[in-house]
Amino acid sequence: MSPGPAHAPRLRGALSAALIALCCLLVPFGALAAWAAYGLTDTGRYVRTMAPLAGDPAVREAVADTVGDEVAHRIDGTRGALGPFVRDTARSFTRTDAFRAGWDAANRAVHDAVLRALRDDNHPRAAPVTVDLAPVTTRIKHQLANDNVPLAHHIPVRHTEVAVLAPDALDRLRKGYDVLEVAALWLPVAAVTFAVAGIAVATCRRRALAATALGTALGGALLGAAVAVGRALTLSDLPASVSRPAAGAVYDALTATLRTTSWLLVGLGLAVALTAWVTGRYGRLARRRPAPVTPAPVPPQQPTRAQA
Repeated sequence: MSPGPAHAPRLRGALSAALIALCCLLVPFGALAAWAAYGLTDTGRYVRTMAPLAGDPAVREAVADTVGDEVAHRIDGTRGALGPFVRDTARSFTRTDAFRAGWDAANRAVHDAVLRALRDDNHPRAAPVTVDLAPVTTRIKHQLANDNVPLAHHIPVRHTEVAVLAPDALDRLRKGYDVLEVAALWLPVAAVTFAVAGIAVATCRRRALAATALGTALGGALLGAAVAVGRALTLSDLPASVSRPAAGAVYDALTATLRTTSWLLVGLGLAVALTAWVTGRYGRLARRRPAPVTPAPVPPQQPTRAQA
């Protein structure tokens, strides 16, 4: 038995609300998946994103302390007398063009190695992801030679494999990467499909459009809040040996596109909702305004007998 005419608008309204709610729910997840799958997996974009951090004071300080402590430990084993001198030398190096060249080369090498391991099904499951430091050393050597640093040409370039990702972490990333590739494609498509269907079946499409826009703005706000909460949780879980200012700078650089997307969703959603509200209000005022009354034509007067 088909529903009567009185129940049809209610069913359409309920179906429209459900579709719009699904759309608004998928908006932040779709944006997050697209950012992770397409933004973080492009090596060139990743290197360009990380490049400005070579000039960040917190990052330079963290690199100088790490490199200085390691070099001092290898020299005297105690990090004692030579420690301050080596760290000062490392800090001076982080202000040079050679450091920026090495920073870009190291980020490119690490990103390429991780991507190859994620996409290569033949990569051994029990093997870590390693990076050969020879290209990084070569870039630094050439830059130092161009800067006329003495004995720069005599710097040895050795092929040193450094592990950057443990096997268990690689396995988890590989599973997540496969899910992200699918989600980044279909979540935005599903969100747009639900939005169009929800507006199409609504009894009042203007209101449905406004609701979709407001839900999109809410999704953008939730996405921005999730980025902020993720930053706090990430920094709180770091070990004491990791510099929190440097880690915060890296997190902010990687999520800059995501924060911009959240603001765009909020701004676009509010703008569309406001436009729908203004057009609806003016439409109601136009319908309520009384139509102008046209005066009836006055019939010509007949001449009286005296006038005749």
